[in-house]
Amino acid sequence: MTKADIVSKISEKEGIEKADVLATIEAFMAEVKASLEKNENVYLRGFGSFIIKKRAEKTGRNISKNTTIKIPAHNIPAFKPSKVFVEGVKTKVKIK
Repeated sequence: MTKADIVSKISEKEGIEKADVLATIEAFMAEVKASLEKNENVYLRGFGSFIIKKRAEKTGRNISKNTTIKIPAHNIPAFKPSKVFVEGVKTKVKIK
């Protein structure tokens, strides 16, 4: 599902103009990004959390030059689904 699909579904379900739904979704994503950039996690009860994960320094390999390189410690954004979300997916999604 793409952002356009989400906008269409919400627009049809709620009877709101697509442009308004798109503006709301864009504003939501911008706020989540801004919060994470300020090192502030975003918690959405019943859905999940957008968090900053810390990656430790590690040694990597450049296989084309056959050399070892140091990858410095860094932060990455991550999503952690809530228990309710995880249970819903477990019970409703069939393994193929």
